[in-house]
Amino acid sequence: MIRTLRLIPAAIAVAAVAACNTTDADVERALDPLNVIDETNLADIMLSAASPNEAVDYFRRAVNEDPDRIDLQRGLGTSLVRAGRAAEALTVWQTVISHDGAMDQDRVDYADALIRTGDWDGAQAQLDATPPTFETYERYRLEAMIADSEEDWDRADSFYETAAGLTTRPANVYNNWGYSHLTRGDYAGAEELFVRAISYDPELFTAKNNLVLARAAQGNYALPLINMTQIERAQLLHTAALSAIRRGDVDEGRGLLNEAIDTHPQHFEAAVEALRALNA
Repeated sequence: MIRTLRLIPAAIAVAAVAACNTTDADVERALDPLNVIDETNLADIMLSAASPNEAVDYFRRAVNEDPDRIDLQRGLGTSLVRAGRAAEALTVWQTVISHDGAMDQDRVDYADALIRTGDWDGAQAQLDATPPTFETYERYRLEAMIADSEEDWDRADSFYETAAGLTTRPANVYNNWGYSHLTRGDYAGAEELFVRAISYDPELFTAKNNLVLARAAQGNYALPLINMTQIERAQLLHTAALSAIRRGDVDEGRGLLNEAIDTHPQHFEAAVEALRALNA
């Protein structure tokens, strides 16, 4: 016990020396909110968990505090795209790729924002400026979309296949690839790709809806044997109904609309309006 008590003053003395060695810069750094953000990974949380517009507000404030931080600029550009504000993100990504710390991924992200604003040529220029050795899922997905826009189907297929092989979650790639075949008029090929997308992500409703469109384009209005909620079933019946009507199968479409209305657990306004217009 006596030995323990003797150690206490020594410990206090060490702590005092450490405190004396603490500089004003150390204190300022510790109190800097941006450094606190780094230590708690708040930036990553804002990108992954926050609502897009909340993330935009956060990163815009952070960039105003420290405009030279490229990681904060990246966060702002990414958040703006997530929030559906790709046009605003363009100037941010231009700043990022002009920075000394810019990386190849930054050009790919800039190309993504350009595609979202309809600047296909600009997006291709950014991908062309990215070294061919930089092979990522995101890069090849964008390359495939650009090839689609040019109706260069062979290149599109090649890029989609490569992109799917570079990710463990290829559902969206197969969905986009399937939609590409849908626009080409290859409905059977599209159907196969949508089924593959759903096999990787059974909750991807876009792929389910596209699958119904591909089947309906072949005159098959029966819903596929896939997992779906009651609301999804009603929505897919509605999609099949509209497809049937467009193909001239009006009676089939009317029956599907009635089934969609009966299936939906709530009032299905879109189906009711479509049926009303059809009967009128």
